[in-house]
Amino acid sequence: MTTPDQSSPHDEFKRGIKECAPMLVGMLPWALILGVQGGQKGMSWLEMLLMTAMNFAGGSEFAAVNLWQNPLPVALIAAVTFMINSRHILMGAALAPYLNGLPLKKVLPALFFMTDESWAMGLADAQKRKALGLPAFSLPYYAGNCMVIYIVWISFAAVGAAVGPMFGDVAAWGFGMAFPAVFLVLLRGMWKGFAAARPWLVSLAVAVTVYLTADGAWYVPAGALSGLAAAYWWGKPK
Repeated sequence: MTTPDQSSPHDEFKRGIKECAPMLVGMLPWALILGVQGGQKGMSWLEMLLMTAMNFAGGSEFAAVNLWQNPLPVALIAAVTFMINSRHILMGAALAPYLNGLPLKKVLPALFFMTDESWAMGLADAQKRKALGLPAFSLPYYAGNCMVIYIVWISFAAVGAAVGPMFGDVAAWGFGMAFPAVFLVLLRGMWKGFAAARPWLVSLAVAVTVYLTADGAWYVPAGALSGLAAAYWWGKPK
C-alpha cells in the first residue's frame, strides 16, 4: 500500500482533483450566474472569459459586472476590485510559511491561482500533512485543486455570457445559495473548536455591521482586518 509520504506528484495531483470535485456542484451554477449577468449587461463571452481568466476572484468579478456600463467606469471598477481582492493579501500571508523553500517561479503561479476554495483546501491539507510529520505543502495537490476550479469557473462564466441575453432574472432561481454552502463546508473542514473560531466570529460581526451601515464593498477589508486583529490579540503569548 502507498503511504502519503510515498505518493508520487501524479498521485497527489489526482488527489487534488478528486477532493475538489464535490465543490464544483456549488461553483458551477455560480459561474453561470456571473456569466449570464455579464451577458445581460452587454459583455461578450470573450470579454467574460478574459476578465475571469486574468482576475481570478469571484467576488470582485461580480462587483465588476454590476458596475459594467457604457461608458465603462474603469477607475471605479479597478478600485472596487482592489478593495474586494485585498483579502488575498491576508490569505497569501497565511499560506506563505508553507511555501518557504519553493522557487519564485512556482510561488507566483501558486498565488495567482489562489482562490478562497483552493486556499482553504491547500491550507487544511498542509496542516494535516504537518501533523503527520510529512512535508507540509503538497504543490501537486494544490495544483490539482487550482486547475479544476480555474477551468470550470472561466469556462462556465463564458458560457453564461454567451447565453445570458436569453434569460431573465437568474437571481430569482435561488442558485445564489450554492456559493455560501460551499464556504460553510470549507469552514466545517477547518473547525477546531469555538476558541479557535473567535476571530471568524469577530470578522463576521464586523463585516455584517459595515455592510448594513456603509455603502460599497468596505465590509470586505473591514471583516478581514478585524479578524486578523482578533487572531493576533488572542494568539499573543500570555
